[in-house]
Amino acid sequence: MSAMTQKQKSMTVADLKVKAQALGLKLGKIKKTDLVHAIQNAENNTPCFGTCNGQCQETNCCFITDCEKIK
Repeated sequence: MSAMTQKQKSMTVADLKVKAQALGLKLGKIKKTDLVHAIQNAENNTPCFGTCNGQCQETNCCFITDCEKIK
């Protein structure tokens, strides 16, 4: 199995904005971290993006690839 099928690919800001729109969020110019936090809140999840210090336990999260890069 390739590494890409094991791990999700990074989400671009454009991908995130599409996801936010689908959730009914109306956001203007916003930093990626704040955008992900808004999405996590809208999905009733803890807004934890970027706080795992490279060791996230939420392996089923669609943001994990980008999150684990933030240290």
